[in-house]
Amino acid sequence: MPARVGRPASRADSDVLAALLADAFFDDPLARWITPDDGRRAAVLPGFFRVFLSMSFAFDAVRTTAGRDAVMTFLPPGGWEEVERHGDAYGRQFAQVLGEDAARLSEITALQAAHHPVGRPHYYLAFGAVSPGARGAGVLASLVGEVTSWADARGVGVYTEASSPGGRAACLRHGFTPAGPALTLPDGGPSLEPLWRDPR
Repeated sequence: MPARVGRPASRADSDVLAALLADAFFDDPLARWITPDDGRRAAVLPGFFRVFLSMSFAFDAVRTTAGRDAVMTFLPPGGWEEVERHGDAYGRQFAQVLGEDAARLSEITALQAAHHPVGRPHYYLAFGAVSPGARGAGVLASLVGEVTSWADARGVGVYTEASSPGGRAACLRHGFTPAGPALTLPDGGPSLEPLWRDPR
């Protein structure tokens, strides 16, 4: 495991980290399914990720590096349930950013909610990204390792969903295992693979 390099992000980092996430997820299958047009996707993704960052900032649950060249957003135990209680407010924010594409995001979030673990306290890993210049140095692995170590210390699990083969492989390296069938979107849409990690 690489040396731990993370620090808490602040809301002042939002624009930089949203741009980092937008770049990393530009070609992600889910992002392409939500907003198929490349130009429109490039325009809306930074705002899309600013909303997700705000969700995690509410729990001080965004980690980055001194150079802000990597980011990990997550929710602590109980965080996912709290976000769900404010789902209408977040839905309006996403609608402002995505416009007509917000309906596709709603399909994804409904599918996720229907399969999210209940009755099992856990951390929820949402999004991770690293800048091209920092790839291969283990920086993102270190940020993930911070969250899994906190989960181990509290004796709780960690849950996530992989939207790409690379994301799945990275999770498996951190001790995650498949947690049920893939969540497949309709009309030939992409899939999310639920993954769970027990505390150690």
